[in-house]
Amino acid sequence: MAHRVKEGYGWNQDSPMSLLDKIREDLKKSMLNKDTEVKSTMRLIMAEFPKLTVPITLESGKKTTRIKKPEEITNDDIIGVIQGLVKSERILLEAKKEETSEYLQILKSYLPKMVTREEIVAWIKENIDFSQYKNKMQAMGTIMKHFGKTADGKVVNQILKEH
Repeated sequence: MAHRVKEGYGWNQDSPMSLLDKIREDLKKSMLNKDTEVKSTMRLIMAEFPKLTVPITLESGKKTTRIKKPEEITNDDIIGVIQGLVKSERILLEAKKEETSEYLQILKSYLPKMVTREEIVAWIKENIDFSQYKNKMQAMGTIMKHFGKTADGKVVNQILKEH
């Protein structure tokens, strides 16, 4: 049974709207349209925001953190939150021996399009000189820094092991 994300929900990194604004807008829309699955998913994402913190040093010199203000939350912060929720859902689905869920599809619709294995391999061939590294795995940081959250670390790791 294939799950499809309802029309009008989801986010695209080319969108002029920030991911935070899109999630808030979609929460309102889902409440008006009585889309309980989307509404629950938006609330679950937003419930993770208190985990987004900024390190600060108190007057006493003690280091601590504070919760990020809404204007400090970046798209990358939210993408990280959603990727964490996707990972948890995949583990849960694996345990239930299921392929996908509506919740997982909704979460994925808010993630940037992931680069393909072929795109990663092509970029590595053009930009990475393995003679500069003691071993190939040391190039992982450079590759992940270039692709950011659009590359799956497991895929990059697998490519490096194969080449």
